[in-house]
Amino acid sequence: MIAHDRRARLIAAMADAGLDTLLVYGNAWQCDYLRYAADFGSLEGQGLALVGKDGQVALYLDSPLEVDRAELDCPDVEVTYAPDLLTALDAKLDQLRNHSIGVAPRRLLPRRIAARSAELELRDATALVDRLLMDKMDCEIVAIRRAARIADEGYRVFVNAARAGRADYELIAETENFFRANGIEDNFQIIGVGGTDVKGMTPPSGRALTRGDLVTTELTPSVDGYYAQICRTLVVGEPSAEQRAAHALFRQAMEAGIAVVRDGVAAADIARAENDVFRAHGLGEYTSSKYTRVRGHGMGLFADSKPHLLETVTTRIGAGMTLIVHPNTYHPTVGYLVLGDAVLVTADGCEVLTQTRRELFSVPA
Repeated sequence: MIAHDRRARLIAAMADAGLDTLLVYGNAWQCDYLRYAADFGSLEGQGLALVGKDGQVALYLDSPLEVDRAELDCPDVEVTYAPDLLTALDAKLDQLRNHSIGVAPRRLLPRRIAARSAELELRDATALVDRLLMDKMDCEIVAIRRAARIADEGYRVFVNAARAGRADYELIAETENFFRANGIEDNFQIIGVGGTDVKGMTPPSGRALTRGDLVTTELTPSVDGYYAQICRTLVVGEPSAEQRAAHALFRQAMEAGIAVVRDGVAAADIARAENDVFRAHGLGEYTSSKYTRVRGHGMGLFADSKPHLLETVTTRIGAGMTLIVHPNTYHPTVGYLVLGDAVLVTADGCEVLTQTRRELFSVPA
């Protein structure tokens, strides 16, 4: 069972770090730390878990609906309904004053708890948990492989749903329906429809597809809590010469990044390989934060996990990590364009997990 293996690995890491207790936080957006420790991902509200060095986990939730779900889904976890979450946790931490306590992620720790860091000698254990989240066990990779396969299938559904006159939310709805029918518990997906007026992807807005539109999406289904992502672009009608040329550039950039991926490189090396392609074509400006966020990122228990692929990120890439490499950004001639594949890092390269063709798709106008 993945959760059992994760817990054992976490306890071993705590012992190596000399921690008696680990405090982890999660909310409806970012719940990977909480899920790693307690095997529970919040859909609403906030959650905090205390993991003891003996493997016992106490989970505090401020939503009664989440409590009901946690009691069913996590029978080996002590679940407490705490509408005043921080007061309940304060009392528990007072009982642990003589313990060596780590916290993760430090940046999301509620201010009231963070204010007691010196008093309780709380240690930042973010890097410890980050390393566990990034370096996947074999059982985790199995789940991500399955998520990548269903992502490919989901994109086929998306393409078949796309046609002139349909609203963007209809494409999202058909994709979501496919995933739910196939037992997928969650899918993070955003979309863009239009031309040079479109600067990125967002939740659907109701915009209808028209001839010549670029339709971009990244879809990210989850299997057993693990996400895999794919990014692709299609055109309504026959692609123009400018759209084809832009897509060819993005493909060159993505493949340059993937070619660099291997055990021992830095996240910055991958991002630089992608960005150098844009710079070589006089488009270096569009690799900046004004037009793009990252050149890819990790995949796992969060749809957008560490490491982020940026030229400023020095995180070492190791065998067993799972990433998506995507040079998604604005192109001044055609608008926002995306292309990205999920990969598994190996000792001498990487294995591409998503198998959808790297073409500029088109649908009849």
